[in-house]
Amino acid sequence: MATHVVTGAAGFIGSHLAETLLLKDDLIIGVDQINDYYDINQKKANIAHLQQYSNFKFIEDDIQNLNWLELLKDVDVIYHQAAQAGVRASWGDSFRNYTERNINATQVILEAAKEYGSLKRFVYASTSSVYGNAETMPTDEKVPPQPVSPYGITKLAAERMCWLYYQNFNVPITALRYFTVYGPRQRPDMAFHKFFKAAIEERAISIYGDGQQTRDFTFVSDAVAANLAAASVPEAIGEIFNIGGGSRAVLMDVLATMEQVIGKPIKKEYVARARGDARHTSADISKAKKILGYNPQVSLAEGLAKEWMWVKPLYT
Repeated sequence: MATHVVTGAAGFIGSHLAETLLLKDDLIIGVDQINDYYDINQKKANIAHLQQYSNFKFIEDDIQNLNWLELLKDVDVIYHQAAQAGVRASWGDSFRNYTERNINATQVILEAAKEYGSLKRFVYASTSSVYGNAETMPTDEKVPPQPVSPYGITKLAAERMCWLYYQNFNVPITALRYFTVYGPRQRPDMAFHKFFKAAIEERAISIYGDGQQTRDFTFVSDAVAANLAAASVPEAIGEIFNIGGGSRAVLMDVLATMEQVIGKPIKKEYVARARGDARHTSADISKAKKILGYNPQVSLAEGLAKEWMWVKPLYT
């Protein structure tokens, strides 16, 4: 039986990843601070769901408070999903939360990980936000990162930190740059969750700018599959991979699909473009396909229907 650590286990992607690993009968140590960045009841519900499995152990604490040398003794893989998320919230006084939870917390785990030659993989959850307004579309991993938000800066710094520990101490790092992950358990501050909730409450959704911005949307089960491959493929060590959904969509087209899923029109109001938001994102996933065997399975229409089925009971 393999032993894995999943940081951010109470979160959106972390909880899905932990559950998938638990179903494989692996021993999972979930770590989460359960801070109040968004509704802690959603995080607690995610953990309660995981605690029905006998092979799940949960530690509720700040990453920087833990004795990682002790915690990592018999661990095979670290899936580092924990982060302070949110592009728009990363400006101003809250920036310190981003440096502490994205950079400092990552360094603490890496410092302990370098002491264990038995560690098979350290999978770091990075983000497409490191690219900012990328020079080329679709964007491959060789395009120079140019973050346009403080959040993107901190995630890139932690990614580079991982690289340093790989080069200097042979920590077996793999980094995954997620492109707009969505699905059941999505954070309430993320677009699709907000849009569905507003539709249920018959409120207008806020569209930043002209609605013609594009995103590469990735369903959560595809992101989980990428993590499992990154942890097991030997050639993944020391590499960075784009993890996208395989298709790029215009926001207004996405809203039309959501209206079909819901079965009624969505009210819209246009507001100023948000500072720090990239205009377009598009993932070139050819490297992940070649090395990881990554092949996204869930279409946007199918994924939106699955998220709607999860969101609807929360607000009705």
